Amino acid sequence: MRDRLPSLTGLRFWAALVVVCYHLSRQAGELPWISDLTWYGRSGVTFFFVLSGFVLAWTYDGKSVPPVVFFWRRFARIWPLLAVSVIASVSVWRFMGTDVSLRGVVATLGLVNSWTPVRHYRVGGNPAAWSLSNEAWFYVLFPLLLMLPLLRSARGRTWCAIALCIAPVAVWTSGALFDDPALRFWTLDYFPPTRTLQFVLGVVAGLAVKRGWRPPVGLPVATALVVFGHIALIPWSRAVPDGFWYSPYSASHLLSAPVFALLVAAAAAADLQDRKTGLGAPWMLRLGHWSFAWYLFHEIVIRALLWHLGRPETQAGILKFWLLTMAISLAVAAMAYQWVERPLERVLRRAGPGSRTAASHRSARTSRGETVQPTAPPATSPSEK
Repeated sequence: MRDRLPSLTGLRFWAALVVVCYHLSRQAGELPWISDLTWYGRSGVTFFFVLSGFVLAWTYDGKSVPPVVFFWRRFARIWPLLAVSVIASVSVWRFMGTDVSLRGVVATLGLVNSWTPVRHYRVGGNPAAWSLSNEAWFYVLFPLLLMLPLLRSARGRTWCAIALCIAPVAVWTSGALFDDPALRFWTLDYFPPTRTLQFVLGVVAGLAVKRGWRPPVGLPVATALVVFGHIALIPWSRAVPDGFWYSPYSASHLLSAPVFALLVAAAAAADLQDRKTGLGAPWMLRLGHWSFAWYLFHEIVIRALLWHLGRPETQAGILKFWLLTMAISLAVAAMAYQWVERPLERVLRRAGPGSRTAASHRSARTSRGETVQPTAPPATSPSEK
């Protein structure tokens, strides 16, 4: 399948890398500089939520696709690999002798595990899969978002973007109202309606770029804003413990959506103008395609290696552990993409609604003597997590 916006595919890898470094820093040990920059690497999930909205808006704007077809395509995109990752995660836990919550597994497979503050529901299947519960919620909302009159005009999209950049500040400061830190943690970090703001901002940006808007800064400046934003978190994190509501823990992913939206829009604009970004190189595209599987499997690999090798105690040991984890988890991701994610998505698409209609249209056009150009399967964007 041809990459329509290749730079977005390359960006996927870097966002997944930040998440991997975040988990390695907190579970296996810190590395100088790298851990400082990625200590709040959960913001990579915010990037994926923004990217998801952008790509879906770019893909479906102006197209008439029945909701049942859209929902089936999204199911085919995310669920098969989710199911395999849950099987792998539960198997590792059981091999380690750790109890597994059956209700948590069912909630994860049902894509509803982020709707409850009960922790074992969120981690019972695959701890990384909580974000897919949010994605499933976004998919339910997406057809309705495209119907909103407010998003059909440039002025309406501008006002929406402004509101979506301001609202997260109010959400973050609402953390002061919670007496229970665990409830605050779930509400601000996992609860799907909270994260919806990030997805909708991506939708607004995707519609704007699709209809001719271009960001005021280029990709280098947008990238610098993201990097400097993470650098600014370092002194903040040293001054305020993560347990406080005004620490950068929740702020890092609640307040980062605007710069991520700018980054995605700038990368897409560069592709549309045929500017070289370095993100569309073949090796970057390959890593970007593996990023979804890497995201789902890397924590399982970390858990297994910690159980087998123990937590490293020296800087050299931590570095070796990091490199071993990345090598193994990337290899697993490559195999999962090639043998599970891509083939099962194709099978489900062919078996689901919409495939027969498209085939009949192509057959009718062929019978009339029209040339039918081969196309990639609709709405399977390589830029989406």
